[in-house]
Amino acid sequence: MFLSFIMSSSCRRPEHKAPPELFYNEEEAKKYSQNSRMIEIQTQMSERAVELLNLPEDQSCYLLDVGCGSGLSGDYLSEAGHYWVGVDISTAMLDVALDRDVEGDVVLGDMGQGVPFRPGVFDGCISISALQWLCNADKKTHSPPKRLYRFFSSLYSSLARGARAVFQIYPENSEQLELITSQSMKAGFTGGMVVDYPNSSKAKKFFLCLFAGVSGVLPKGLDSESADRRVSNQVQFTAQRSRFKAMKGKSVKKSKDWIMEKKERRRRQGKDVRADTKYTGRHRRPRF
Repeated sequence: MFLSFIMSSSCRRPEHKAPPELFYNEEEAKKYSQNSRMIEIQTQMSERAVELLNLPEDQSCYLLDVGCGSGLSGDYLSEAGHYWVGVDISTAMLDVALDRDVEGDVVLGDMGQGVPFRPGVFDGCISISALQWLCNADKKTHSPPKRLYRFFSSLYSSLARGARAVFQIYPENSEQLELITSQSMKAGFTGGMVVDYPNSSKAKKFFLCLFAGVSGVLPKGLDSESADRRVSNQVQFTAQRSRFKAMKGKSVKKSKDWIMEKKERRRRQGKDVRADTKYTGRHRRPRF
């Protein structure tokens, strides 16, 4: 696969400044809870990634969010009615997620070492702006091809057969795209790259769409015409979602009713909930 594109070199890429666990410090992490534009972009890309997962309608799924950060993608997953687990290498980002009281469980870990979950446990996986970090050797012992293969191999094992994994990435060049896709295929995945708005230097987005165990039809990327339709559909979807929330009588966050509803969701997830606290199944952040 060879794709021609021009990556902006006007500013230094984050992965060239420092390893992710250092780059995403407390100052950087705060932006993901305070910068409205950043939150909007993250939510839009998460929505597109979930769309590409092609999950069953009206059914809650158990999803993995790789590079979950402060939990912005997880917020969208929760809003869509799914359960999720997030993995991230930055303690500062995970601290923000815990402070925001996200509904998923969060785990501290380096995806280049693989993901430590049981075989077939997840119905799908999304990742926003994280995978390209594995293309850099931050330590002498780091080999990007080996780390990518280790990650994809463990991910393949943790996904149910027929599940999809969708990665929104910012590749630096075509060689990185080739490296990422080749290691994913070596690990057993099929699929390929979906490029939205390929003729726009600003709006262009790359989504690696992978199939575990069962080959599927690669979705088409969005273009300017589909974007117009998508805006219309998005407005309609947002209105329907608002009506659905109203019908559900969703409570104001942090109110007594909201806390009781959250306790009930935790019980349905099989977690122990005390009567005098919000919940005891506190978000985990173990190191692995």
